[in-house]
Amino acid sequence: MPRRPAPRPAVPRPEDVPGLPTRRAALRLLDAVLRRGDPLELALHGAAQGLPPADRALVHAIVAETLRHLPDLDALIDGATRQPLPDDAKARMVLRIALIQVLALGTAPHAAIATALPLVDGGPRKLVHGVFGTVTRAHPALPSPPALPADVAERWAEQWGDAMPQAAAQAYAARPPVDVTLRAPGETALWTEKLGGQSLAPGHVRLPEGASIPDLPGFAEGAWWVQDLAASIPARLLGEGKGRIVLDLCAAPGGKTMQLAAAGWRVTAVDQSKKRLERLSENLERTGLAAEVAQAELRQWTPSAPADAILLDAPCTATGIYRRHPDVLHRIGPRQIAELAELQAELLARAAQWVKPGGTLVYATCSLEQVEGEAQIAQFLQNHPDYTSQPASPAELPEAIIPTAQGWIRTLPDSLKEKGGTDGFFVARLVRSTKA
Repeated sequence: MPRRPAPRPAVPRPEDVPGLPTRRAALRLLDAVLRRGDPLELALHGAAQGLPPADRALVHAIVAETLRHLPDLDALIDGATRQPLPDDAKARMVLRIALIQVLALGTAPHAAIATALPLVDGGPRKLVHGVFGTVTRAHPALPSPPALPADVAERWAEQWGDAMPQAAAQAYAARPPVDVTLRAPGETALWTEKLGGQSLAPGHVRLPEGASIPDLPGFAEGAWWVQDLAASIPARLLGEGKGRIVLDLCAAPGGKTMQLAAAGWRVTAVDQSKKRLERLSENLERTGLAAEVAQAELRQWTPSAPADAILLDAPCTATGIYRRHPDVLHRIGPRQIAELAELQAELLARAAQWVKPGGTLVYATCSLEQVEGEAQIAQFLQNHPDYTSQPASPAELPEAIIPTAQGWIRTLPDSLKEKGGTDGFFVARLVRSTKA
């Protein structure tokens, strides 16, 4: 009786490969950021839809680390191919997320390639497998600090000098600290002790590394909120409110709104994002602070009456928060910078009309681009002779942050580097003439 041929081993279907849906989502997310220019945090929801929270977190980690080390990953890939792959080639995208898992997230090579190859079904599987093997067999290590994208390093060197990109890369390599702002600045010493941190300004505590925010004392009762130290400077420059009226423009998610309310201002917080305003309202409820909230696009909105003060935290490139959001270094270029600078100038001109004579306008951006900061205010003052710059004094500022020669505030990647650094910000305080 003839023997039956032995059954061939079953080949697992792609959908049966453990972890594959997570890697598919990571590939979609990386493509959304690099090809479409979508912000990482906004694109995550669509890319990881249907995944449980732990898998969504892994998708975010894979893509964020890929973006943080993108030039270095590409150098490894290019060193293992005869001809460079196009930047947006699927094979390059897949290799990036496979390699980052091995080199930064501790994934075993066999597990990383098992979830990588199905992503190029119908494509160059042999190429991906070969390049991955060539790279991983050499046991490379990602350099520290990671390399900045070449165009970003060149742009920042032109603006700030050759040492700045190196300082930016060093800051990129370190985990950003977590700062909190206190509802009651008079209790700074108390909360510094309770939270086990250090304070660099009244009403500020820098938390120890690895702190679990919701589990810390004071969070549930709203005694403090998370806010980078540099981001707290704009509201600090307005001082005590004493019942006066302030408009917080582009206010969400509400850190500055809460600062102003805690300082005794009557706050109207304006933002065009309904979702972000919901988060602002939740923060106000948790902290027991009050503000009027308005959803509006500032180019179509006008207040009912002039205000004693305005804080305009203008829409910007957000290049100053690149440590926390590495996607900005890959999404932002000259076109986006120019477009946002144009919008900032328009919003500044509108806001300037809403300040009472003798009132104060504080302008801020979390950007490292001079056109969104220094150049923006220089042009504004030239166009608005009824405004003058009111220099910040060292007493108003956090420890070791010094005003510029013009009295403006500029934090850079090397600001406070001995204490963990801070986000990149520009802040200017302007006063309207009493004869306006």
